[in-house]
Amino acid sequence: MGDVTAQPDNTQPTTAVRTKRVLLAAPRGYCAGVDRAVVAVEKALDLYGPPVYVRKEIVHNKHVVHTLQSRGAIFVDETDEVPEGQTVIFSAHGVAPVVHQEAAARQLKTIDATCPLVTKVHHEAKRFAATDYDILLIGHEGHEEVIGTSGEAPEHVHLVDGPGDVPNVTVRDPEKVVWLSQTTLSVDETMETVRRLRERFPKLQDPPSDDICYATQNRQAAVKKLAADADLMIVVGSRNSSNSVRLVEVAVEHGAKAGYLVDYADEIDEAWLEGVDSVGVSSGASVPEVLVRDVLRWLAERGYADVQEVTTAEESLTFALPRELRSDLKSAGLPTTGTSDHAWTI
Repeated sequence: MGDVTAQPDNTQPTTAVRTKRVLLAAPRGYCAGVDRAVVAVEKALDLYGPPVYVRKEIVHNKHVVHTLQSRGAIFVDETDEVPEGQTVIFSAHGVAPVVHQEAAARQLKTIDATCPLVTKVHHEAKRFAATDYDILLIGHEGHEEVIGTSGEAPEHVHLVDGPGDVPNVTVRDPEKVVWLSQTTLSVDETMETVRRLRERFPKLQDPPSDDICYATQNRQAAVKKLAADADLMIVVGSRNSSNSVRLVEVAVEHGAKAGYLVDYADEIDEAWLEGVDSVGVSSGASVPEVLVRDVLRWLAERGYADVQEVTTAEESLTFALPRELRSDLKSAGLPTTGTSDHAWTI
């Protein structure tokens, strides 16, 4: 056999190319209660003409509020700011019975856009108060939903603001205690609060059904699934949106190296992308999809054009418009159904 001569290796060392990608959470964005509330304001403006007054922000999203303001919605803090005889819409977060009484005293036409899932919690509070239970309401002090639910049975409701607040709870009868919750909380933190409450009150009853809404749970589940693979998590949402804030916290707790909340794409700091290969993206339940698309475009312009959707659930729930509005729309021969008509999606 002839000699074999070794050939020189002319290959050059190569530099690894970073693969940039976006992990897009699904579900994300608008839930059924938010869509119902926003459509209620839009249709009220179309039907009655501006101005239409809205008590508090209809949903906790800066873009939505500004867009509706541009159409003639006027947002107020209390009903006494609404001229007598005018139309006022109550926000998706719900109101206490005293607010309905104040509106009636001013002869206001009211449209109640409270999310039906929040209304369910109100009914639970009234039911347990009627049988003289102490109600431990897990939620954030000062949040509009908590204020509304507490107002249904103020002498029976005790606010529990997270696990650390459990030692401060006192009840009249440990044998008659039930817990309820704000609908937009962290599922994990709420269950930890319940665990600690049950250590103190072994006879603590659960609500008849889960109070944390389906949309909050689904969005948190999607973020949990992608968080460990995300070097950076960007959640689109406003800072007064409880469920949006929770998504950032959930992402970091479940493995994301960093997480930020932004209202708009131009709030993203390019320094956040340094050394980042995978960017997770989600949005709170009061966020129109157009804002998420703006973030995706912003990232694509910086090399993150590969978008992989991470889906954990499919959502199809819808809610009918408020009864008062449906009646007026029907009388005017106008459609009583529909989704938001102001380009929330693209």
